[in-house]
Amino acid sequence: MEQKRVECPLDIEELGRSTWSFLHTMAAYFPSKPSQQQQSEVHHFITTFSKFYPCPHCADDFRERLKEHPVDASSRRNLSRWMCEEHNVVNRKLGKKEFNCELVDQRWRDGWKDGSCD
Repeated sequence: MEQKRVECPLDIEELGRSTWSFLHTMAAYFPSKPSQQQQSEVHHFITTFSKFYPCPHCADDFRERLKEHPVDASSRRNLSRWMCEEHNVVNRKLGKKEFNCELVDQRWRDGWKDGSCD
């Protein structure tokens, strides 16, 4: 069997992994004390993002979830926590292991305390 070329379009799993990496990293670097405008802009970004995500089923599901559990952009910590909780909702649906949301800063911002990211 031939190995898949690196330059191929992303499959749904690669797209999901890449998307979550981007979203978690964005949340990890969101301001600790965001202005009202920054909070509004991240709400707008995530809402718009949910309309154009290239997996229609995923996008529909995310938009429904946003109605039930709106974005909390009141702080970097809250946005990171919200993102982690939303990711865990998807993980449960897919039968994947949940992530400990207490570790979001180590995973997406600071690196693991054991120095393995240094």
